[in-house]
Amino acid sequence: MMTQLHLIPVSLGESPTNKWLPQEAQAMASKINVYIAENAKTARAFLKLIGTVKPIQEITIHTLSNKTTPQEMREWLKAPDSEGNIGLVSEAGCPAVADPGALVVYEAHKLNIQVIPWVGPSSILLGVMASGLDGQRFAFHGYAPVQTQERAKQLQQWENTSAKLKQTQLLIETPYRNMAMFQTLLDTLKPSTRLCIARALTTEQEWIKTHTIAEWKKQPAPDLDKQATLFLFLA
Repeated sequence: MMTQLHLIPVSLGESPTNKWLPQEAQAMASKINVYIAENAKTARAFLKLIGTVKPIQEITIHTLSNKTTPQEMREWLKAPDSEGNIGLVSEAGCPAVADPGALVVYEAHKLNIQVIPWVGPSSILLGVMASGLDGQRFAFHGYAPVQTQERAKQLQQWENTSAKLKQTQLLIETPYRNMAMFQTLLDTLKPSTRLCIARALTTEQEWIKTHTIAEWKKQPAPDLDKQATLFLFLA
């Protein structure tokens, strides 16, 4: 029996499961009894949401952190459930996309384990799709520096790269600092640069708008406080 590593997407926020995860993926996730997760608490909440064949307390969940060694990952991958399955989940969205789960997937390939990606939400792809910005060339940077001067300098560098390569730039921020990031983008980027705000994707609070910096400055700021938000811009 060949071991299979199933890459199972989880929700981006509170939303009915049938809106973001196909029924077949839910069925597979519900019967897997060994998981690798960035956060065990989040993984258990996901499993409770979709329902499991076995009681959740009987499901093994290995916690992946920056201290996890390749050897530990290999040991986890060599111990699938009785059906030969292991699940990999992120804290939100697709595992292994802008996510440390990629390290587990690489180890799986080295062990000749079959890797199966399941369809589900990726804030990065959903944001690019809905932005109207360049969807053929884009780069996700994660977080910008926290310090004001360093942040502004980094945003300017990304804007220069965007103009040179015609490449959409994507970044995120800690939700309680979203409004500060929005203001920094307005203060730093050029008036003609197009900025997309993609808030609370796939939830009832979803809100997506693209304007130039000059246009954003002429209207009230959006409510982004404490809500998962993706920022995209194209110079």
